[in-house]
Amino acid sequence: MKATEIERKFLVRNDGWRRCAGISQVLQQAYLSRDENAVRVRVIDGRSACLTIKFRTSGLAKDEFEYEIPVEEARELLLHASGRVIEKTRYRILHDGRNWDVDVFAGAYEGLTLAEIEMASEDDLPTLPQWLGREVTGNKRYSNRAMAAASHKPSLHVWAAEDGGALRL
Repeated sequence: MKATEIERKFLVRNDGWRRCAGISQVLQQAYLSRDENAVRVRVIDGRSACLTIKFRTSGLAKDEFEYEIPVEEARELLLHASGRVIEKTRYRILHDGRNWDVDVFAGAYEGLTLAEIEMASEDDLPTLPQWLGREVTGNKRYSNRAMAAASHKPSLHVWAAEDGGALRL
């Protein structure tokens, strides 16, 4: 299915979001290409899986094609990852009538928590929850694809210092 993805991403300042947390999903995802466009495989709760292809268009927008695939095939594709497999638990948060996704990372990125919101247009101005920290939209360091491509374990303490303490460890 084709869609246009427009999203903003933020560091999470504190655990205030937890009192509003809805459903959660454990995600394993990996990238199968490292060029300008992305091919991602994702296993969700070990029970379903999808293959996603993203093409950058302009500004914050990306054309996205996503297809459900058999879990067994997704697990096999994870073995062909270009870089590391990203592990995280994604929580759905309802704030001011809008759905936010909060990702709590595990594995190499344990200690990192990011929030993102998908928007209808780049002009959309969602109400920002108080538990958000600094916006990191467009900061490659916080893109899942860049994190997967990192050749060494990141120092989140260095990130926290460089981000003025906005990254909570």
